[in-house]
Amino acid sequence: MILQCAVLFAFLALGELTVWLTGVPVPSSIIGMLFLAASLKAGWVRLESVDKVADFLVRNLGFFFVPAGVGVMRCFGIIRDQWIPIVGATIISTFIIIAVTGWIHQFIRRSLSRNHSQGRHHGILSK
Repeated sequence: MILQCAVLFAFLALGELTVWLTGVPVPSSIIGMLFLAASLKAGWVRLESVDKVADFLVRNLGFFFVPAGVGVMRCFGIIRDQWIPIVGATIISTFIIIAVTGWIHQFIRRSLSRNHSQGRHHGILSK
């Protein structure tokens, strides 16, 4: 189990290094997770190398939201004063995200359908 933690921390460190070297404005944990997913897909890391720790972390995911919840509770004064813009921004951004996701999904489905009907079967999305 310690080795599995080490694998996850190595990918987290790789994400940290990538952000430090490139200055990309993406959280290092996300970049590390993408590296891990790519390594699992490529077969460089076996699923057995991380499955037990990953299962433990997912089972206890709610615990990791406690600090964020406490942080929100400490900001109730700001939230009370600014609830209309917060709710408005939340509703508007939700509709924008749903619309953009739907448009992208339709675009990809049409592209794949067009490629499939023309006999093109190569490409990353058609597998």
